[in-house]
Amino acid sequence: MTTTAPPAAEGFRVDPERLGRLWRRETGLFVERHPRSAALAESARAHYLFGVPMHWMRDWPLPFPVAVAEASGNRLKTVDGDELVDYCLGDSGALFGHSPAPVVAALAQQAPRGLTAMLPAEAVTSVGRRLADTFGLPHWQITLSATDANRFALRWARAVTGRPRVLVFDGCYHGTVDDTLVDLADGGREGAGGARTVARASLLGQVHDLALGTVVVPFNDLDAVRRVLAAGDVAAVLTEPALTNCGLVPPRPGFLAGLQVACRSSGTLLILDETHTLSQGLGGCTRAWGLDPDMLVAGKAVAGGLPCAVYGFTAELASRMEAAKRAAPDGHSGIGTTLSANLLAVAALEATLAEVMTRSTYDAMLGQAADLQGRLEAVLAGFGTPWSITRLGARMELQFCPHPPADAAEARAAFDAALERALHLYQFNRGVLLTPFHNMLLVAPQAGPADAARVADNLGAYLEEVST
Repeated sequence: MTTTAPPAAEGFRVDPERLGRLWRRETGLFVERHPRSAALAESARAHYLFGVPMHWMRDWPLPFPVAVAEASGNRLKTVDGDELVDYCLGDSGALFGHSPAPVVAALAQQAPRGLTAMLPAEAVTSVGRRLADTFGLPHWQITLSATDANRFALRWARAVTGRPRVLVFDGCYHGTVDDTLVDLADGGREGAGGARTVARASLLGQVHDLALGTVVVPFNDLDAVRRVLAAGDVAAVLTEPALTNCGLVPPRPGFLAGLQVACRSSGTLLILDETHTLSQGLGGCTRAWGLDPDMLVAGKAVAGGLPCAVYGFTAELASRMEAAKRAAPDGHSGIGTTLSANLLAVAALEATLAEVMTRSTYDAMLGQAADLQGRLEAVLAGFGTPWSITRLGARMELQFCPHPPADAAEARAAFDAALERALHLYQFNRGVLLTPFHNMLLVAPQAGPADAARVADNLGAYLEEVST
């Protein structure tokens, strides 16, 4: 984890009028340049909710979604002829670049030989060895998504411990697992306790009270964790090593080590969701920081962007899981789906582990990320902005605060929607695609110094236009 805080300057101010004029001008420029995407977006409304096949695709700070014609490496082409330097990378799904050649070759070889059979592929033994070597846990299961993997991990945790509750952190992201779609009632600024756990206000169609089975506390607050675990009814703590979806929030020194101790002493399982934090290095934060979880989840990029995820666990936990399954009546366990570990996904997973998710790939990603961070810091320092850059390996974020936040409440307090959306659109119109939230950038191994220079130059021009 790398963090910086450029010195604040009393003279730096964002002019709201200038920002408003820039937004209107850049919106008009976007609309003028993307007639084909506009037409496709309009025609799609006849058959798709909000005009897109998955409503998140409408959540970009753009007048309408752009349609993709082609994606390769760290480049994305739209139907309107743009070639964008991609720092979104499918929000981590294409972390190692779009369509890695070994994955493309593996899919082409496997597709004529079968897509799915609800039987194991010949390659599963070698895949299991590669997973163990990469992440350090001996036993694995394969799912279609990280959401599935997290959901199944929590189900196993409750089954083997006999405990009803799980603990997550305010601002967490673990896909669409019901247990994790919670917030602190007061925004996370005071204390901790199950009575203050509430369903997120944005959650649609929720019926059951999520606080019955989940307790949420602030990240980096070991005292709050210990108070909750002392009750002895928490099956598992599920967390990312660093929060990534509420704004990038790094762990304080000693927090994760203390969390491991608190879990062990209370008989609580520790589950690390590395889906986004694979950016830190080979094996994620678990290997880079020497962590020792009971279970680990990884999805999105783990099979080169094909729908696939994995969860691993210790030998001791595997024995408890097998015992719980054998003791249960026959029938659906609530764990697994028909297409899990299908033949095509296993082929992509093996190719990614063997030839894509490698030490040399990470060396390239981390080197380019460090270069980009340095360039962005130089721009911020030149303008004296009271903002900071937080980096987690090949993932980084420009945050509108002088120091990286310690928890979700601090991260939320630093949000500025108008600044953020205008910067995104400004970069897009100049050939750079950021993630659609939080000024977050993912650096693919194919990125180069010229790409980093473009991002930094765009940021400097943007600050020049909106500041007083």
